Amino acid sequence: MNKKQFFLGIILASLIGGIVALAGVSYLSKQNTATTFSEKQDTSFVNWLSNDKFTVPDGINFVAAAELVTPAVVHVKSSVTVSQRQRGSDPFEELFGFRSPERNQMPREARSSGSGVIISEDGYIVTNNHVIENATKVEISLENNTRYTARVIGTDPTTDLALLKIEKDGLPFVRFGNSDETNIGEWVLAVGNPFDLTSTVTAGIISAKARNIGILRTGENDLSIESFLQTDAVVNPGNSGGALVNLAGELIGINTAIASRTGTFNGYAFAVPSSIVNKVVDDLLKYGTVQRGLLGVTIIDVSPELIDQFELDINVSQGVYVNGVNEGSGGADAGLQKGDIIIGVDGVSTNSVAKLQEMVARKRPGDQVSLKYLRDGKEEEVKATLKNISGDTKIVKKEVPVVLEYSGVTFEDLKSNIQEKLNIQGGASILSVDNKEWEKSGARPGFIITSIIGSDGRYRISNANDVIQILGENKGEEIVILGLYPNGQEYYFEVTVE
Repeated sequence: MNKKQFFLGIILASLIGGIVALAGVSYLSKQNTATTFSEKQDTSFVNWLSNDKFTVPDGINFVAAAELVTPAVVHVKSSVTVSQRQRGSDPFEELFGFRSPERNQMPREARSSGSGVIISEDGYIVTNNHVIENATKVEISLENNTRYTARVIGTDPTTDLALLKIEKDGLPFVRFGNSDETNIGEWVLAVGNPFDLTSTVTAGIISAKARNIGILRTGENDLSIESFLQTDAVVNPGNSGGALVNLAGELIGINTAIASRTGTFNGYAFAVPSSIVNKVVDDLLKYGTVQRGLLGVTIIDVSPELIDQFELDINVSQGVYVNGVNEGSGGADAGLQKGDIIIGVDGVSTNSVAKLQEMVARKRPGDQVSLKYLRDGKEEEVKATLKNISGDTKIVKKEVPVVLEYSGVTFEDLKSNIQEKLNIQGGASILSVDNKEWEKSGARPGFIITSIIGSDGRYRISNANDVIQILGENKGEEIVILGLYPNGQEYYFEVTVE
């Protein structure tokens, strides 16, 4: 074999090897059937910085983390239909209890904006629930200004988190870090879109952990979880849903709130820790709804005020006081009693209600937790099996509302959480309006129909099927559709059924 043949052989072998490698990568990418975001992230062919390899060169340097994270933080713009009342009385309003369109401004589209974080290369995005709540349309703008309409995969008002999806592959994303390993005093970066200023990076430190500031309220059965990371990195309106990352560029929190008397940054901001974010988005991906494991106890922070109020004879100044135990709950089955003081969960000290809630919120119904508690000054330990809100250990199925269409207008059954929020029973919401007559009359996406006045009287609406049935019975007739918007504003409009 001469030299020319030898070199040609080497070149040919290299080409074949490259083709095989590319085919392998393509095949493995297509075989990705991951059901958690940790698996999705681990199976993607991307570069990232890891704790064991990353060192801060020549002191503190934010450049590497900023370059890694900024392309994966997006601008989230939500469209919400709203209506405003004008002053004055109207006989129709007095008779039916609904506002006249003559006394209302026509429903209009309002827009709000926030941030989101891409967490997988195939277009899944985590943001705050309050950024997209009641939205009729959610638009995502990437760092390069390309735009996509997002689907809402699921929401969890109890942690103020939401999971979105855009149809795009090969996206940059932020890897999850471990918020448990984050230390007070550690440098962090906040990345988002404050005041519509895209791709803004600010720096600060973690100033506290497991902070409860009392901003999440989810109705009568309040299961809200507040165990925020507190930071002094500058966060302003528009940062909500954005990334809080460590210097390795790992996601340790989703920026959610600021402590402010003016509406702008006054020194402290709060982020949902990644330990909760990771679990919530995995639940939304796999089940469509969050699986909440409950201990079934009412709890209060141990404090001097509590000791004085209940005249307690205890020798601890921190912990979680059990003020009640629900019958049949996991806590009751484990033998917890009123007066016990929980001081640890799964080997982690729980000095506050916020920390206890955070530890339990990572679990699903049927999971066990190891509880360390004090009773009569004696330390005890027990395992408790968590249950769902119905009192069993089954996985909660996602509520799938019925969606129906009539003459270009799409309706769906009103979700139970919205019914609870608005204190109404039943109803059907308008998903989309592709009918000029309805649109001209005032019908808008998001409007909730509670009753219809037709030729034979007034009908109460329990679901989307009721709407379709009544429309079919009133073809060619003019009807009055009454209801309200998700913000509670009542409204009605008249339309001729085609």
